[in-house]
Amino acid sequence: MPIYMDRHYIEGITRQVIVEAHEKDLEIQSKYDVHFLTYWFDEPRCTGFCLVDAPNKESIQKTHAEAHGAVPFEIIEVNPIAVQSFLGRTTDPAPVDLSGEIPIDSAFRAIMFTDLKDSTLMTTMFGDTKALHLLHIHNALIRNALRDHRGNEVKHTGDGIMASFVNVEDAVRCAIAVQRAFADHNQREPGESLHIRIGLSAGEPVEEDGDLFGSAVQLAARICAHTEPDRILVAQIVRDECRSRQDDFLDLGEITPKGFDVPISVHEVKWQ
Repeated sequence: MPIYMDRHYIEGITRQVIVEAHEKDLEIQSKYDVHFLTYWFDEPRCTGFCLVDAPNKESIQKTHAEAHGAVPFEIIEVNPIAVQSFLGRTTDPAPVDLSGEIPIDSAFRAIMFTDLKDSTLMTTMFGDTKALHLLHIHNALIRNALRDHRGNEVKHTGDGIMASFVNVEDAVRCAIAVQRAFADHNQREPGESLHIRIGLSAGEPVEEDGDLFGSAVQLAARICAHTEPDRILVAQIVRDECRSRQDDFLDLGEITPKGFDVPISVHEVKWQ
């Protein structure tokens, strides 16, 4: 059966309410031939998300309606591999303490794109063997930073990497670490210098466009494309979420990325 993710918005919702609602779903799920795999909950944003194995969207709506009446605002079909990459899990995590309480994370994620300058020219400039060697260095430097800052690699784009982060400040720290790692490499090996641009955005997984992290991914990619090499640009939402790092950002005003109807405020991260 297909796998779906739904989005609930309930003003004033609490952890206890979402846990009880999930338990009620589980009690009657077999009646509608659905299987609730896991869920996420964001109390400040009043949103909850369910991952469900179901024959269709209607069966999910009927289960929720009968179980507790909280019918989802949006339901999209998702690839479980993509969910695992973005969110880090497709099942409930194990309890982490003696209370037996299962942790529930929010599903809000920061999205990072990197892009290597002149990647298509590397083979012409250096030949196949050296170009591949430099690409391996590029991959290692970024993946080391992802590992150190709790980032999940979503995919390799050929000349960059898309990654997600549970914590927005981790994403910013990772971007800074990546640029510093490349700067160190370029200082040690000036004949093999590599320069990347980085763009960051953030958002929730289910949106009206019907794609997993659709607008957050698109905006991060567009911001990355707008960025000059050796720089980090972020969307306003990233700056807003980094309350303890406000001095690390430089306001660059607004841009209107391709595919967006309204201007977007962007900020540069000071890393040098």
